[in-house]
Amino acid sequence: MTAPSTGCSDVVRAVRIDPDRERRKLLKAYHRAHEEVSAAWRARGYGYPPPTFPEYPDELRGLICGAKTRAGTPCKRTDLWENGRCKFHGGLSGGHERFSAEGEAKPMRGY
Repeated sequence: MTAPSTGCSDVVRAVRIDPDRERRKLLKAYHRAHEEVSAAWRARGYGYPPPTFPEYPDELRGLICGAKTRAGTPCKRTDLWENGRCKFHGGLSGGHERFSAEGEAKPMRGY
């Protein structure tokens, strides 16, 4: 027996929810705390003894990038940056300068 149709499309769009969202927030908090300790050490001239940095939380071990790849599957890389994504899905932007006249001329300055 089939369920009665409601007249609406029977196709339900799946909303992509990041199951590791809370873990990514924890990763960002860890990096903020690490940077605060680093900044304080830098401010005192990298003096001896070095500071005690916060320990990497065990619940973050094995955290994957999770970004949607071209194949439509989640990225499985575990070498994450501070933003919680890998170098392919959340790394440094290299293309924003090419949209300005100065940015397009920059590569030619060395010639």
